[in-house]
Amino acid sequence: MFWIAASALSLIIWLYLLFARGNFWRLTLNTTPCQPTSLRIVAVVPARNEADVIAESLTSLINQDLPLHIVLVDDSSTDRTAAIARAVASPEQLTIITGAPLPPGWTGKLWAVSQGAQEALKHQPDYLLFADADIHHHPHSVSELVSKAEAHHLDLASYMVRLSTANFAEKALIPAFVYFFLQLYPPNWIASAKHHTAGAAGGCILIRPAALARIGGHAAIRSQIIDDCSLARAVKQSGGKIWLGLTAHTRSIRPYSGFSEIGSMISRSAFNQLRHSTVFLIATLLGLALTYVIPVASIFSGQPIALVLGLLAWFAMTITYAPMIRFYQLPLLWSLALPLIALFYAAATFHSALQYWRGQGGVWKGRVQDA
Repeated sequence: MFWIAASALSLIIWLYLLFARGNFWRLTLNTTPCQPTSLRIVAVVPARNEADVIAESLTSLINQDLPLHIVLVDDSSTDRTAAIARAVASPEQLTIITGAPLPPGWTGKLWAVSQGAQEALKHQPDYLLFADADIHHHPHSVSELVSKAEAHHLDLASYMVRLSTANFAEKALIPAFVYFFLQLYPPNWIASAKHHTAGAAGGCILIRPAALARIGGHAAIRSQIIDDCSLARAVKQSGGKIWLGLTAHTRSIRPYSGFSEIGSMISRSAFNQLRHSTVFLIATLLGLALTYVIPVASIFSGQPIALVLGLLAWFAMTITYAPMIRFYQLPLLWSLALPLIALFYAAATFHSALQYWRGQGGVWKGRVQDA
């Protein structure tokens, strides 16, 4: 009886995800054509020890099909980040500021971006672009977002960039990372004024200065670990229109060496997402087991009804994951591995809680940011 009930409940969950979760699995791409523009764009790039990627990232911004100025915030780097940046861009193209010491109550990235935004506003831009230092921007990337924002009167538009899937660990885990993100933050709900859901991807965010000022600037979210979604939420709650989509061309140039490094990336913010609640943690782990593990386990229960229900749930699961696998140009057989991948994410979520309880939550670039 247990297996029948559990597999039936799992199937109900997957029918909800398939038909009633904002079609999150039907990937949202930008179809707005680029339009010529004379609008002023200033990009803000926070950088802390990014010597291995900063040249490619800045060069890709310089090579955009519209003119923009770049403000690089050197966030206490101990490598040659600033020197390399000066070598690839002229002073007319790039302003480099040295970040001030991190004040209490701020996360490192938000403090750096806040300082960069203040410098960028001196140029009186029509839009600010917040871009991570490890992003290679397609030449049309910024103009695509600007055209999208202008055509739909958006206050914030963001691209979920293409992440690296070069090695086995990345192939196994990275598409699922994007899939789970979109499941939590369905783009159709993000764009809809009828839903409170708000999300953005921090690697590439275009925002109107007026929208940033309306929420009180970055100071309003200064302690947030999941800064991109916090920014989007603040803009939407203030009455702003926001949008999130995927891009196949703008990509991250930061590789992950293996399962351990990807696990650390996941655990850095997972328990923060659960509001540091043990109850939410237990509920999440049980929910992951019911949603992803039970469909497979019920196949081996020896009960025909449970087997059929489990297969149907696994089939629905596979249908929703297959578009992401195709987006990353991987063999469709990878979509069958989602139950096993979900176990890894469950372990990383539990590890996130352990790190928080140890006073080591949210570690990034040597800083503990969630303790």
